[in-house]
Amino acid sequence: MMDFNEYLWPGNRGHMVGIGGVSMSSLAEVLAGMGLVISGSDTNESRNVQNLRALGIPVTIGHAAENITDEVQFVVRTAAVHDENPEIAAARVKGIPVFERTQAWGAISKDYKNALCISGTHGKTTTTSMCTHILMAAESDPTVMIGGTLPLLNAGHRVGHGNTIIMEACEYYNSFLSFYPTVAVILNIEADHLDFFKDLADVERSFRAFAERTPINGTVVANADDENTMRTLAGLHREVITFGLGENADVTARNIEFIGANSHFDVIYRGKKFTDVTLHVPGLHNVKNALAATAAVISLGIGPTAVKYGLAGFNGAGRRFEFKGKYNGADVYDDYAHHPGELKVLLDTVEQLGYKRTILVFQPHTYTRTAALFDDFVRQLRRPTVAVLAEIYAAREKNTIGISSAALAERVPGSLFCPSFQELENTLRVLAQPGDIILTVGAGDVYKVGENLVK
Repeated sequence: MMDFNEYLWPGNRGHMVGIGGVSMSSLAEVLAGMGLVISGSDTNESRNVQNLRALGIPVTIGHAAENITDEVQFVVRTAAVHDENPEIAAARVKGIPVFERTQAWGAISKDYKNALCISGTHGKTTTTSMCTHILMAAESDPTVMIGGTLPLLNAGHRVGHGNTIIMEACEYYNSFLSFYPTVAVILNIEADHLDFFKDLADVERSFRAFAERTPINGTVVANADDENTMRTLAGLHREVITFGLGENADVTARNIEFIGANSHFDVIYRGKKFTDVTLHVPGLHNVKNALAATAAVISLGIGPTAVKYGLAGFNGAGRRFEFKGKYNGADVYDDYAHHPGELKVLLDTVEQLGYKRTILVFQPHTYTRTAALFDDFVRQLRRPTVAVLAEIYAAREKNTIGISSAALAERVPGSLFCPSFQELENTLRVLAQPGDIILTVGAGDVYKVGENLVK
């Protein structure tokens, strides 16, 4: 198997297929910053594509064999690009090696003394963002790769000059098994991505393999409150630092106070007060994310002052309970939740905020996830005052199951199914009242509905 490290030399030429994606565009910038000559292609114009062009990286719209010129020495593709793609086929014909995006990120992570990789079914983007805030406060000058936009960076990535890289590590397609973590964080483990994994046990095997990728002197940061995580790590021959709300966790919180959407608590590390923290993002789940971030940076030798000020400056990541504005007196928020566990956490949080009514606009993400977790989705969708359902966002799939959001609507009393975004917007214009919270929720493009509403 070819090693991407062999190509990480200034002047080497690479082409990236699907360069406009969050992780791919970040990767393009990092590679260009290392002195490589990068080109790319994507199916659509986007802000990311425009940013890359502004940096002098040529991007063509549409995939064509002629984009793979004789000068190209390697190709990197995103997970959504398959072997039939004309550029991948052209590379194969010319004998040019084709790498997965995660192989490239993994090779880059090898170059850092500290590679902090954050995994878990939920909470990765938020916790990666919190770690970034803390390490920026500590003036560690980290390189960062996040699966979302962080206002602090005005991007989803950062090219630093320090000895630390912070990376969001996704289990889908075993992507994170290409990484070389020195600190591996496992936030939680649930059955998800069942179009790839067979069952929960299969997911747990993958996370165990991820934890074992840390060197013998590396550290695994684990959620003491999550049974699946602790079972997965049983007997692991690595240092394990636990976080959680229970007494037995190495890093825990005491004296938690919720003040509106904020929280204040003391961080306790192995029985002693480490620091106190004020968080400007709501919910107990974010207290736990902050504890995970704290445990991770403690293992890098970061002190209490950077934790306190880093977390105080964190106001959320893009699409994570992100305030979009007001419409007809209602507050409009957007959130990336696309799994029943994430929906539960979001609704638990919102229920504490004292709104008169909760209007949830939900766009399920992928047919396989909707079918596999159907009853769990129904359970959560029955909780808001009104559930408004958009059609399922296909992402990488074709609807071979014949499932629709209409099937969810049939099981959720008082819910409304709107096949088009125009119908969704019209419905919300009628529904919205002062004292309401309107949540646009899902991993697809449902955020556009809230943005159009507040315009």
